[in-house]
Amino acid sequence: MELLNLYQNNYLIVFVFLCLGVLLPIVALYLGKLLRPDKPSVAKYTTYESGIDPFHDSRVQFNVRYYIFALMFVIFDVETVFLYPWAVAFDNLGAFALIEMLIFVFMLLIGLVYAWKKKVLQWN
Repeated sequence: MELLNLYQNNYLIVFVFLCLGVLLPIVALYLGKLLRPDKPSVAKYTTYESGIDPFHDSRVQFNVRYYIFALMFVIFDVETVFLYPWAVAFDNLGAFALIEMLIFVFMLLIGLVYAWKKKVLQWN
């Protein structure tokens, strides 16, 4: 019976945090809508670019290379997120974790070499 109560308490805590995670943003957005000044005008609905009136269409096509470059940055940023906890707990993990991380870094290195060969990393 005590084990059942422990499980129910764990689910209750998760449910409370789930409710808070949903309710707090909704309440904050609603309060912001109520408290902010609301005086719409034509000037407020115009496009604004650094204090200058827009002089062309805002839908400009970018080279796909910029998106790939950004994606490569995100991939290697995520690699850092995986490497840091592994490095902190390295003494407790042993040789198996070292081999797994070397395989992981090697696979990312293969991807980097592939991107380099395809000249994705050249900015212009």
